[in-house]
Amino acid sequence: MPLSSAISQQSSPQLCTVSLLGNLVAKPDIRYKANPVVAITEIVLATTSKWLDKKTNTYKEWTSYHHVKVEGDLVEQSLLHANKGDVVLVHGYLSNIKPATSKDANSEHPAIVHASFIQQFPKGYIQSINQIHCSATLTSTPQLMLTEHNKHFTQADVVIKHDAYSTEKQEWLTTSIERAIHIWGKQAQYLAEHATTGDELVIEGKLSYTSNTQKSQFIEVIKLHLFKK
Repeated sequence: MPLSSAISQQSSPQLCTVSLLGNLVAKPDIRYKANPVVAITEIVLATTSKWLDKKTNTYKEWTSYHHVKVEGDLVEQSLLHANKGDVVLVHGYLSNIKPATSKDANSEHPAIVHASFIQQFPKGYIQSINQIHCSATLTSTPQLMLTEHNKHFTQADVVIKHDAYSTEKQEWLTTSIERAIHIWGKQAQYLAEHATTGDELVIEGKLSYTSNTQKSQFIEVIKLHLFKK
């Protein structure tokens, strides 16, 4: 097989970066793993978004709760003295890791953001940050819907093949992250009319969660770029 053909058949790693700025829901519970000794904790970060309800001309507010895994030097450098309510800045990526509180491997569990950078600040009022930038492959046919308020909405599924370094295994691992994306307005119409399974997307958006008991994580798209296969 020619080298050019072999390269074209390889799947290139895709971008997956998450930035969050919010408040700690509880004081971090720091534990240590042996062989080698590594500090580890899982925190829950609350971010708040506000928007103007044009019908009532009043501002509404929604709080999202993000589960974040932090390990290694990041824990001891930034979270040893952190307390409930402190402001925390996180930069990381989406992960398929199950939280330590999940006993049943088959049970529903919250999606986790894996931190690659973390910084702690004192308590105080902040404007929350909730951003995700990623490249992804479309894995389902987008379906255009019209809501009861006559707004166009499209939902589809994507996969992100992201390379991340595992401090536990001390090697680079490729992880396939599957998520639903939600898109509104003209971008929803454009995706439904032009996209097919296998197309590549570049997404700017934020992490959101369903309101049911599963609290499933999805990506709410703010800006979308479509590349035909």
